[in-house]
Amino acid sequence: MLDRVLRFFITLFMAIAGGALLNLASPLLTSFISTEILQADMGWIKLTVAGFVCILLGAVLGGVIGFILSSYFIHKLKRFSAKVEVQLNKMPTHDVIAGAVGLLLGLIFANLLGYAFSKIPVVGEYIPVIFSIVFGYLGITIMIRKRKELAGAFDFIPKFMKAVAKNHEPEKETSTETAPMLEGNTQYKLLDTSVIIDGRIADICDTGFIEGTLLIPVFVLEELQHIADSSDVLKRTRGRRGLDILQRIRQGTRVRVEVTNVDFDDIAEVDSKLVRLGQQVGGKIITNDFNLNKVAQLRGVEVLNINELSNAVKPVVIPGENMRVTVVKSGKEPGQGVAYLDDGTMIVIEGGHRFMNEIIDVEVTSALQTAAGRMIFAKPKN
Repeated sequence: MLDRVLRFFITLFMAIAGGALLNLASPLLTSFISTEILQADMGWIKLTVAGFVCILLGAVLGGVIGFILSSYFIHKLKRFSAKVEVQLNKMPTHDVIAGAVGLLLGLIFANLLGYAFSKIPVVGEYIPVIFSIVFGYLGITIMIRKRKELAGAFDFIPKFMKAVAKNHEPEKETSTETAPMLEGNTQYKLLDTSVIIDGRIADICDTGFIEGTLLIPVFVLEELQHIADSSDVLKRTRGRRGLDILQRIRQGTRVRVEVTNVDFDDIAEVDSKLVRLGQQVGGKIITNDFNLNKVAQLRGVEVLNINELSNAVKPVVIPGENMRVTVVKSGKEPGQGVAYLDDGTMIVIEGGHRFMNEIIDVEVTSALQTAAGRMIFAKPKN
């Protein structure tokens, strides 16, 4: 149905354009065929016979050409519409709104400025069109880039309206327990699949270090359910563990948990959906996925990495400190032995291979902080 409507309007437009163009050739026709019939006036139509014939012939030719080329034009128009739709889906909603407002302001400014230049001879008719293109583009670009600064300039309006409303409301007793909760809900923390399965987020919530609201998207729950229903035993166990961790967070912690049904059908990857949702709600993503951490930071979404938190709170050791460890395996270099602390920190012991499976006292020589965690170098204490 849409193709028929588009074909009709394309054909009609080409017919009108053909008639208008061929009408310009009517004086040329009368110069070659100088008969009284062609030069005669048709009365109420206010056209000569030659003009009418040219318009009719041009409309027929234009309509035929438009009907033949309509399929090509419709195909190109659909491809252009699809590209525009894809680009709009990639953009955050607030950027789309800012761009629309910028375009409106740019066109208004172009219209006001173009009217002043429209009286210039010859080129005056084209200046408003040029101004509309230039200022429309500038309006979109400036509003998207300066959205935060421009929005900050009008922050006083909601505060003023809130103050006015508060002055007109009767005084009510405010519960000291609910006020912090309402304040915390302004900041969302989004959980991804890996950090839920990891399980440490539940312990962190129990300590009270997480403020605000934990927002769990429905597509994360669907991925957890898919993992829990897997035929692989290891995946099934990890998926069920993730669901148990979510249940523990909802029932046994002081953090508020919300489940959102927002989904993005145009995006297949769960991590990309999570980043898009973080952009929309202005929240932070809690994860232990290194790749998601980098991608989210590149797209302007703040990330709270559980692994970085774990490395930050590990006990600090200094050279010369003594500790008692068990050598459990050989190191990469000849003669080295490897031991581990209770928190998983690896200790590389120089010459520790000969003490395999023994409990020995070692002296710390140095410590190295890497992306994978903290590594401690030591030597057996004589």
